[in-house]
Amino acid sequence: MIDKEVEKLIHLEALRHKEDLNLIASENYPSKEVLKACGSIFSTKYAEGYPKKRYYEGCEMADEIETLAINRAKELFNCDHVNVQPHSGTQANMAVYLAVLNSNDSVLSMRLDQGGHLSHGSKVNFSGKIYNFNFYGVDRETEMIDYDEVEKQAKSVNPKLIVCGASAYSRIIDFNRFSKIAKSVGALLLSDVAHISGLIAGKMHPNPTPFSDFVTTTTHKTLRGPRGAIIMCSEKFKQSIDKAVFPGIQGGPFLNMIAGRAIAFKEASSINFQKYSKNVVSNAKVLSEVIISNGFRVVSGGTDNHQFTIDVSTQGYTGSEVATTLKKIGIIVNKNGIPYDKLPPKITSGVRIGTPALTSRGMLNDEMQLIGNIISEAIYSRDDNKKLDSLKSRVKDITEGFSFPGYD
Repeated sequence: MIDKEVEKLIHLEALRHKEDLNLIASENYPSKEVLKACGSIFSTKYAEGYPKKRYYEGCEMADEIETLAINRAKELFNCDHVNVQPHSGTQANMAVYLAVLNSNDSVLSMRLDQGGHLSHGSKVNFSGKIYNFNFYGVDRETEMIDYDEVEKQAKSVNPKLIVCGASAYSRIIDFNRFSKIAKSVGALLLSDVAHISGLIAGKMHPNPTPFSDFVTTTTHKTLRGPRGAIIMCSEKFKQSIDKAVFPGIQGGPFLNMIAGRAIAFKEASSINFQKYSKNVVSNAKVLSEVIISNGFRVVSGGTDNHQFTIDVSTQGYTGSEVATTLKKIGIIVNKNGIPYDKLPPKITSGVRIGTPALTSRGMLNDEMQLIGNIISEAIYSRDDNKKLDSLKSRVKDITEGFSFPGYD
């Protein structure tokens, strides 16, 4: 590489990933083949429009690669139509809203501070500024979705759209129940499965497509693809969704990322990916059990998927303090609110833990046992620099045995 400054930063970022334990629930490592496609010649091509309906010439291969990605996604998730052009999960959700809602229409979604996402109606997000969002949450005791309460709220606010799915919820989502609730009030259903789509592809979580009018997902989390998103819908909404994406909210698609998604969809259809998904869930369960056995409370008592949230407030800590402490020893997590959190988002009472990235590196239950104990010891020893130095060495011992995809 000619640009030594950029080359150095790329090297340092790769080194950081190699030496750290990445437990960010929304991050993962795509394969070398996916990364190669993302850096391919497709990154140079403008292709506004859709296959066979472009506004530029020279789109023959663009049509082929987008059609390939669409067909693979349709087969993977068993859906009628897929738009593979959205640049992010938020833009995918924006397109759905634009396709079926008018300003100030009523929407029912999960509260941000109990597991939802910014694009599900947060007042600081476009969604909360344009539409009339109402919210459901989790039961105070079980910290799980109370579907009876969701149904009561739906009948009370009479939403035009119900959004289910979350960015910090560790339990199986009952899409069938959500569908019945939506139908009972004449609402459409959007299932945002950005976090769990890889587990759906890997047969570790129920598929929402038979029950949902729309399904959105990012492609870079448990799905192990490149950054970006897709929208799935029934044939009935094909035209309105495609128009909402282009020309509604986007111009030309990122064909290089679409090429990467096509590869990721093929990889996710394999038996090996099913084994990977099973390991992701198993690792999360083991890691949460170790954390609990060391005296910490995990929100809802455990996990059914790839992530869980540790409530560190019972030990007198904040999520911000714990995330900073763990970073010192090479364990990367994010501070995260817990249901009915009394602390603000910049501080929080919890930290979110996810296993997709470490599972991609080949780590299994034995490593989760070690990591769970290290996390616990670090939190309890956060003011003991000598102890933290020792734990950092133990982290390095673990990471040295595992490369990560794309850089091995």
